[in-house]
Amino acid sequence: MIDFAEARIHLRMVALGLLLVVAAAALSGCQSIGYYNQAIQGQYRILARRRPINEVLADPQASAALKEKLRLVLQVRAFAEQDLKLPVNAHYLRYVDLHRRFVVWNVHAAPELSIKPKTWWYPVVGRLKYRGYFSEQEARRYAAKLDRKGFDVYVEGVEAYSTLGWFADPVLSTFIHHDASELAEIILHELAHQRLFIPGDTDFNEAFATAVAQEGVRRWLRRSPEPMAAENYRRSIEHNDQFVDLIMKARARLESLYGDQDDAQHGKDSATRPSTIPTTCKRQGKQIVIGQLREEWAQLKADWGDPTGYDNWFARSLNNAQLNTIATYYRLVPGFDRLVVANGGDLEKFYQAVRSLAKLSKEERQRRLVEFGAQSSADLTRAN
Repeated sequence: MIDFAEARIHLRMVALGLLLVVAAAALSGCQSIGYYNQAIQGQYRILARRRPINEVLADPQASAALKEKLRLVLQVRAFAEQDLKLPVNAHYLRYVDLHRRFVVWNVHAAPELSIKPKTWWYPVVGRLKYRGYFSEQEARRYAAKLDRKGFDVYVEGVEAYSTLGWFADPVLSTFIHHDASELAEIILHELAHQRLFIPGDTDFNEAFATAVAQEGVRRWLRRSPEPMAAENYRRSIEHNDQFVDLIMKARARLESLYGDQDDAQHGKDSATRPSTIPTTCKRQGKQIVIGQLREEWAQLKADWGDPTGYDNWFARSLNNAQLNTIATYYRLVPGFDRLVVANGGDLEKFYQAVRSLAKLSKEERQRRLVEFGAQSSADLTRAN
């Protein structure tokens, strides 16, 4: 009997593979073809190992803890469709055990003395601020090449990603272990990409998905039978906002030191003011800023008075590329949060407002979101 589902997967993989290979050949030849080949093979291995969640739930060999989490995923999935108006389609109805900690490893890079990230072009999704690998070894090998060229590099393990509707995304063992709130946030983040994705604008896409996921979890927890669940999540978001604030202030200091200029704040046609600071002094200033950031983090952690999940992040050497990852996901989130408020909490109106922003140029929509984020919720409500 023909397995039509597997046949459709195969045809989509072939179509995607041809698209990627043609694009690679047009761009830079064998090196890009090799990169896309690992992406195609990595994606296919995941799809080929999917098991229907109902099958896992009926499997006596599956652990009770796994079954509990999978039932939770189905609940979050239903909530996303009914209450958040997110297109769930056939996503998260299957499970894959990858037998590794992360599904992919993203390589981020930036010049030694600039916070402007290196970008890579891909078919379909346009330019992104990272290059992903299904093998940690290959990711670190590529990062080492960039390091030898003088870039600041950062290799980040990733637990989940969206195929943007090309395939039905499965639940992965790499993120199923999280507690209920974190698991729900991951699912909602990836589903938000299904609602809206703008090719070539990583910051807009990730901040939109982050804002939708956080708002969704807050609404979902209002129904939780656990009395402290909503408060614990509120506290975790508050801590994360404080962490992000530290990073953004450090980036601003580096931006000033390097003479960089943010197009989203100053406009695409604004001329970058070259820095007159000697390179040696910039390097020294960079280390001073990073040292100050570590001191501020130590103070913030002491103020919290409890263990945090950020210690591993600060255990690294810290560089421009690593700091940029936080800006990518969170710099525009306050603007999206304010838009939710400005639209009276009506998510359908919020999505319409976001889609209107998406029609603008990249620089203009980011500039407006930065402005929205700087306004108070009361001001936006009155303006609306």
